[in-house]
Amino acid sequence: MAATSISPKEKERKRILSVLFTSLLLDLISFTFILPLFPKLLEFYRNVESPSENSNSALNRVLASLNTYKNSFALPISDRYDIILLGGALGSLFSFLQAIASPIIGRLSDRYGRRTALLWSMVGNILSVALWVAAVDFRTFLASRIVGGLSEGNVQLAMAIATDVSDEHSRGSTMAMVGVCFSVAFTLGPALGAALSNVTTVSANPFATAAGFSLFLLVAETLFLYLYLPETLPKTPRPSQNGNPSAKPEAALPASAPRVRTNSLLMLNFTHFVFLLIFSGMEFSLPFMTYDLFAYGSTQSGRLLGFVGLTAALFQASFTRFSPPLRVVQTGVVSCTAGFFLLSQVQTQGMLYIAAALLAVTSATVVTGLTSLASFEAGIKERGGKLGNHRSWGQAGRATGPLVFCTLYWWAGRRFAYTLGGVGMLGVCALVFGGLKSPPGAERKARRA
Repeated sequence: MAATSISPKEKERKRILSVLFTSLLLDLISFTFILPLFPKLLEFYRNVESPSENSNSALNRVLASLNTYKNSFALPISDRYDIILLGGALGSLFSFLQAIASPIIGRLSDRYGRRTALLWSMVGNILSVALWVAAVDFRTFLASRIVGGLSEGNVQLAMAIATDVSDEHSRGSTMAMVGVCFSVAFTLGPALGAALSNVTTVSANPFATAAGFSLFLLVAETLFLYLYLPETLPKTPRPSQNGNPSAKPEAALPASAPRVRTNSLLMLNFTHFVFLLIFSGMEFSLPFMTYDLFAYGSTQSGRLLGFVGLTAALFQASFTRFSPPLRVVQTGVVSCTAGFFLLSQVQTQGMLYIAAALLAVTSATVVTGLTSLASFEAGIKERGGKLGNHRSWGQAGRATGPLVFCTLYWWAGRRFAYTLGGVGMLGVCALVFGGLKSPPGAERKARRA
């Protein structure tokens, strides 16, 4: 086959994506540092602010509310789950704040530019982690999570930028690379955070070393973006009175012009919400189940999560990247349904790992595919806001899923909860197979691949 020259425009596109993926990887590694630290970190604050010290502290008020919730269940819940429930409450708070902030950040990026919005988001992230570095009490740590929840916009803005510089033929594969960044970060970040947590530099905050390195990564990422990321939101002239612009500014751009929609954005957003409502509930309940059935500790849980992350990364690189978005979503929801029904019947660790593999396929496909489908339905000047709304619906599902699913888990038992989750995923399958269509450009991309 004869060699083909790469146009300057394609070279610029590849350069922007290289900058974008590098920065996103740094951001997600920094973000995932804290995940394995939550149990010990919250235990540290609980010991510092014991009830005998100050029963009216922020942490003790939160724990009292969680204990009231926990004691309402028919089945007794071990005190060892107090920290897990507290971590889940903080995760739900973060997702709730993201549901509020994401549409605002998206609309600001449509108005002032992706680069500007991303850099201001980075300022908020830096402030959030700086508060964590200084968090010698739970109140300061809680403030850091609130600031982070309101300012984190890197993922949705990265997807908007990736869409800006990709045409309909390459959009699915570009979105899949964002998913690969997630899988790599969630494999490396927690391990690095756990290792750094063993290095104590500040006695008043034993996690300051991990927080400090996370802060270093964010500062480096911000400088990298400031120096190398150009603005990708095109400056288009407003249409004249007859509805046609004097020139066709988007003709020179790889992004697509506004078009007649293939899918309803409301249907895509609702599917995103219902899926993450069910899936995030399962994610949060998994440590309960593995402890109850197999007495898993942190080492065994880390091994299971590492297996899920590695499987998801391989699947994204081999399947998600080269398949049309609708097929990606369909594959993921079918795999998730099978995983739920299998979890309801798990008897051995072998069955657990088979279910984990099915759920890894889900992690590698559904959110990436739905976001890609949503990007096809938004024009250039509304893309940030539309993708922000789409992310907001998903974060609303993440905020409510753990509470709903754990209520089912402890009131009705594991088998009922996971079986009902599987039935709910059958409903998601009905939405995906019956209510969504594949954009023509995506199908052309698949045939060409």
